[in-house]
Amino acid sequence: MSRSLRRGSIAAIAAIAIASLSSCAAGNTPDTLQIKPDNAAATLGTNLRLNNIVVVTGESATGDYTGPANVVVNISNTATTPAELQSIAIGSSPATFTDAAGGPLSGIVIPAGGAVAIGGPGNPSASVSSASVHVGGFAPTTFTFKDGQKVDAQAGVSPDAGEAGRGLYKGFGPTPSASATPGKTASPSAGAPTPGATTAPATPGAPTTGAAVPAGATTPAVPAAH
Repeated sequence: MSRSLRRGSIAAIAAIAIASLSSCAAGNTPDTLQIKPDNAAATLGTNLRLNNIVVVTGESATGDYTGPANVVVNISNTATTPAELQSIAIGSSPATFTDAAGGPLSGIVIPAGGAVAIGGPGNPSASVSSASVHVGGFAPTTFTFKDGQKVDAQAGVSPDAGEAGRGLYKGFGPTPSASATPGKTASPSAGAPTPGATTAPATPGAPTTGAAVPAGATTPAVPAAH
């Protein structure tokens, strides 16, 4: 009895080992597993939390990279008053802010008790014209707020799209169409309400529209189609 039980246990262990080895053969990179890796996060005081901080480079970039890059981050604010993000830098390279329609912003407001996603379709963007980073490594990023507070984080660096044109951050990086987007600023100016929010000094308006930006983004697209 004990021998047969032992044989059964050995067979079961062997089957499990073979299954795990075959799954490893398929690859265990984040792209293969379709999961997002743990990304940098930072806390400022007791109310501001910066999550999923990533620097996204141009499409299919590998190794050492110098060129345009976007910063992707989600900022939540649990305070009873809004907070304004005034600047982001990758190393010593400052980012410029634009709304979802490509209009310039002087700051991005995170509403009280709310959150703002920066980067990706339908969201405000933080773009650096030229950053020197290593794809697959980490890059120092600095976030500065209007009240003078700042926080540093080591952000992971990922390409917009990897091999075969797919990746976790496809559509989040700088693209040729992104440089054409600022041209749409002309059409937002035609739409009165959106430019009001875009004229970012009207701060609280900017972020609130930041959340509502997707709608604003579609509006400018209409004149562009004409």
